Amino acid sequence: MSSSRSHATLRYTTMRLGIFVGCLVVVGLLAQFGVIPSGIGKSNPVWVVLLALVLSAPLSYVLLRKQRDAMSEQIVGGVGRAKERLAANQSQEDGAQPRGESRTV
Repeated sequence: MSSSRSHATLRYTTMRLGIFVGCLVVVGLLAQFGVIPSGIGKSNPVWVVLLALVLSAPLSYVLLRKQRDAMSEQIVGGVGRAKERLAANQSQEDGAQPRGESRTV
């Protein structure tokens, strides 16, 4: 496995978090300067976080397509290897006989 594929999940998660933090900063600044409504009463932090989540989701969907595909390949490969190991273990267990029993055909 190449090093570019070995950390695909970590790279995707880090980049997605970065996009969210960037959106959070932008939305926070826009709310601070009054460009967007700052919420009702003390709901300002909740409003800012929710708006940042809503904005970061489509951005990460579009901007992180390659990273998401690499992460998917990494996960599919891991699941495939796990299935192969499980099948190999099951076939070894099927051939095993409990102690004291003789094999008759």
